[in-house]
Amino acid sequence: MNQYMKMFVFVLILGAITSLLLVGMDLLTAERIEANENANLYAAILDSNEVSYNFGTISNTFESEITVVEEDEYTLYYHEASGNVSFVFIGGGVWGPIEGVLTLESDFETIVAMKILQQEETPGLGGIIANPEYLATYEGVKMVPEIDITHSNQGDDNQVDAITGGTRTSNSVEIILNNTYAEYSEVWDSVSERVIG
Repeated sequence: MNQYMKMFVFVLILGAITSLLLVGMDLLTAERIEANENANLYAAILDSNEVSYNFGTISNTFESEITVVEEDEYTLYYHEASGNVSFVFIGGGVWGPIEGVLTLESDFETIVAMKILQQEETPGLGGIIANPEYLATYEGVKMVPEIDITHSNQGDDNQVDAITGGTRTSNSVEIILNNTYAEYSEVWDSVSERVIG
């Protein structure tokens, strides 16, 4: 019995030391992880507005070019030079969350660019949602009355081709975009005069 007790104490001590090391590393790297996440968001917004930057000065470029507009729990990103407005969208995909940035023209209806920050869809199928070539098909598409991601695209202003073999992902993205746009559209209506001046 004494041998089992020694083994139990050893495992307990080893588990405690390992846990402390993991917690310590998390605390040491938390600031860097947050900075990297912010850099990805900043890059997506700056790229959508065709603003040049490098990763050494991305925070300063973002702060000088983009006005952050916060209203309740909503955050909009306004680029004064172009009048474009960006916001983050997030929702459930087929295998995990899909998170991205949608940038609209000053009319708050026409898509300038869409960037995907995170997705866990099937590579080669739904994962195509993150490919720049596919995302380029959203440029110029209208969000009104609602975006329609479809396999039977008839060339309407609000239609985008669905991903072949990724129908469930396409349906998820359509729901995410339409729901998020409806919320942010109301927010933009209430703050646009204050922001634009």
